[in-house]
Amino acid sequence: MRYRPKRQTVNTARPMALAPGLPVPGNLLLDGLRPEDRALLDPHLEFSACRRGETLFEVGTSVTTIAFPCEQTVVSLMVVMRDGRSAETATVGREGAVGGVVSSGFLPASTQAVVQLGGPILRLDAARLQDAKRRSPALRNLFTRYGDCLLAQVLQSVACNALHPIEARCLRWLLTLQDRIGGESLPVTHELLAAMLGVQRTYLTRILSALQRQGLIEIGRGRIIIRSRLDAEAAACECHGVVRRHYEAVLGAIYGLDGQLLAVEAPPQRPGPEALWAFANSEPA
Repeated sequence: MRYRPKRQTVNTARPMALAPGLPVPGNLLLDGLRPEDRALLDPHLEFSACRRGETLFEVGTSVTTIAFPCEQTVVSLMVVMRDGRSAETATVGREGAVGGVVSSGFLPASTQAVVQLGGPILRLDAARLQDAKRRSPALRNLFTRYGDCLLAQVLQSVACNALHPIEARCLRWLLTLQDRIGGESLPVTHELLAAMLGVQRTYLTRILSALQRQGLIEIGRGRIIIRSRLDAEAAACECHGVVRRHYEAVLGAIYGLDGQLLAVEAPPQRPGPEALWAFANSEPA
């Protein structure tokens, strides 16, 4: 499946600094920070509105900005092969961020970040985040935990793509999207879903028709409806549940009854290597 996102990038649009006192669009990772830690970042956040298909960064480019999807904005981390075929490695919505989150920023990107569902994002210079991490152990703890969860999603996706049938993978992807935007009706086209799964559109259409005959989904114009989340979870592979439980355990993710991510409440910080080393080498009283 050849996936051709629009060549326009977020960087071509002029970001707008947030005016003091105005409400900030919702990003659960930022909302999970303590007020004093959030104050380290808020003055440097810039607002942008993205359209579907826009590219946040390309493979090999230096990542200097972190993007926080807000509300129902969703970004896909894509791997695109030389022949144009592509597959998604991670889905990121308002629970997280992309670009220089795991690393310290200013390193070449290993994937392409493409806006899957358009909407607001908040942008932050990577250097500002690194400075805030140095000043706040609690903030550093939250972003370290998120980086672990993002990596877990990527690794689980690799195993899923290699080991599980396309029907189960398709349901896993739809459930992952539903976690991030909520609701039964998902604004997904056949072309987009085929690109995310790395299959031909005609093949995907047959798979979706089979899932519809099983009563798991309903296919609409430009959208797919999950008819029963419980049935979809039962028919999907275990990968969706594995990643979800990891987000709950490591990031303190809280999910609603409909599966939507509602909040992030990271557990208290544990002693780091330096603290443990100091304790081990301290003299007895």
